[in-house]
Amino acid sequence: MEVAVAAPFKTRAQDRLGQGEFVVALSLEREWFSPDQAKRLVDVAVGRGLLASEDGDLVPQFDPAEVTVPEGFVPDESVLREQSTFESALDAIVAAGVEKQRAVAAINERQRALAVTIEAAAVLYAREQGAAVDRLAADVREALAADAGDDGTAEPTDADDPEVA
Repeated sequence: MEVAVAAPFKTRAQDRLGQGEFVVALSLEREWFSPDQAKRLVDVAVGRGLLASEDGDLVPQFDPAEVTVPEGFVPDESVLREQSTFESALDAIVAAGVEKQRAVAAINERQRALAVTIEAAAVLYAREQGAAVDRLAADVREALAADAGDDGTAEPTDADDPEVA
C-alpha cells in the first residue's frame, strides 16, 4: 500500500498533490488502477493514516522519498480493501513490539472481561501498549455512540440494575 501511495509523490517530486493529480498518476500514467480504483485507494490510504487531506490536497503522512518502488512493480488490487478497526489496531500493537499471538490473546481476554466489542478491546490494549491508535479510538467511540443511540447514551437494561443481575 505504501509503495502505491508513494509512487505519485516520488514521480512528481512533490510533497502534496491534488486528488485529481494523484488519480491521474496512478490510473493513466502508471496504469495500475482505473480512476475509480485510484479514488478508492485514496479513501483507504486516508483511513489507514498514510494520506491526509489538507486544503484540498493529499499529503503523505510518511516520507515517500524513503520508499523504493521496485522496477516492474504493480500493486495487487487487495490494497483497495479497507482493514477492519481490529486489524488496524492489531497492526499498531505488533508495530509497537508485541508478538501477534500474545496481542490477540490479551485482546480476547479484555473483550470477555469488559464485555465490549473486539474493536474496543483492541484499541484499549493498543493504548496500554503505547501504540498510536487515536484515529481508531475515535472510530470506536463513534461506532459505540451510534449503537447506543443518537445522543451517545445507552438505554438502561436489566443488566444495569444491580437488583436484577
